[in-house]
Amino acid sequence: MNLLLDTHVLLWFLVGDRRLTHTARQQIETSENQRWLSIASLWEIAIKTSLGKLQLTRPFDELFPRQLEANAINLLSIQPVHLAQLTRLPFHHKDPFDRLLVAQAITEEMPLLSQDRTLDAYPVKRLW
Repeated sequence: MNLLLDTHVLLWFLVGDRRLTHTARQQIETSENQRWLSIASLWEIAIKTSLGKLQLTRPFDELFPRQLEANAINLLSIQPVHLAQLTRLPFHHKDPFDRLLVAQAITEEMPLLSQDRTLDAYPVKRLW
């Protein structure tokens, strides 16, 4: 199964944060699952790091792509079809990064691994 990881899921997975549920960790670690991370998530991490809102264990350019490769996490680029889907989404969620992840999950027909229950208002399968 293809899984799209929400930004917080990736970060919690990398540092072993206890907020990541056993089920979520198991989904990530199951070798049969293809793990995907939107380039939008890396963009969000870079912005929050540069603003001082997020502290990384290592510099951004050391942490990524090393951890993505080590954990077999594929990058999902942003395509015009994702943005077209984004224009049709209602504003249940105000965060632009989360809205883009929803649009990508819908377009790519991937479940979204996320703690965020607000995403349940969209026609996307949320795993947690």
